[in-house]
Amino acid sequence: MSLNSSATLEKRVGRSREVEDIVTPRLLASFEATLGPHVIRSDEAPPGLHWCLAPDIADSRELGPDGHAARGGFLPPVPLPRRMWAGSDIRFLAPIRGGDTIRRRSILSEVEEKEGRSGRLIFVTVRHEIANAAGPVVEEDQIIVYRVAEAGPVTSATPAGPRLATSHERIVEADPVLLFRYSALTFNGHRIHYDAPYATSVEHYSGLVIHGPLQATLLMNFAAIIVGQAPRSFSFRGVRPAIGPQTLLLIGTTRGKDGMNMEVRSSDGQVTVKATAQW
Repeated sequence: MSLNSSATLEKRVGRSREVEDIVTPRLLASFEATLGPHVIRSDEAPPGLHWCLAPDIADSRELGPDGHAARGGFLPPVPLPRRMWAGSDIRFLAPIRGGDTIRRRSILSEVEEKEGRSGRLIFVTVRHEIANAAGPVVEEDQIIVYRVAEAGPVTSATPAGPRLATSHERIVEADPVLLFRYSALTFNGHRIHYDAPYATSVEHYSGLVIHGPLQATLLMNFAAIIVGQAPRSFSFRGVRPAIGPQTLLLIGTTRGKDGMNMEVRSSDGQVTVKATAQW
């Protein structure tokens, strides 16, 4: 990417848009049927539901070959073929409840170019401000990374790192049905999560990719089960792709009186997501 192209992308910083949605009984039931019952107050939506609200909805004629909306709309037209959700920093300010009308304002807050081991990377940060009729409920800084395509299957020869001193563990079977249902809940058309021939032959993964926010949602709700209430803040970063179907291990280790270090490990022991939760 030329310096001029990078400067063009940075000119989009400050763009914003607003969308609305309603927390319907059907959405709540679908979320619980997909991810399991939650343990917080029954009148409060479970952690991670905000990722299922007000999704990006593009006409089928406006989709790119990867199933996402074609580039150049709200997000900058980054000329790198791979797009992944790299992580988020989330602050839960007030509960979301069934029947709420939710308004989300999204602001393109930063575009940053870096050089990684595999080539050029473009990081795009989007601030999401989510509110109901009573006021703000969630603030989130979402980080999206764009990168070059791999020439062959994505593999990692990195040995598994040492495990956290575990306080809590949970096993989750990430099968194709779970991946499809989560894509449907979030209206995520990215074909790497449900179209195996595309994932392997075009983006050169070794199978279907397990969503980063799905893994983060599993961790958030596991944390709520452990403590008995949802965290007030949660941050996660994707470490490496998790390929499904496979068994994932959720790990939580208490940190002080009101914090927890968390991670997801694949069946070969590799860390795929790292996270922290705070109450």
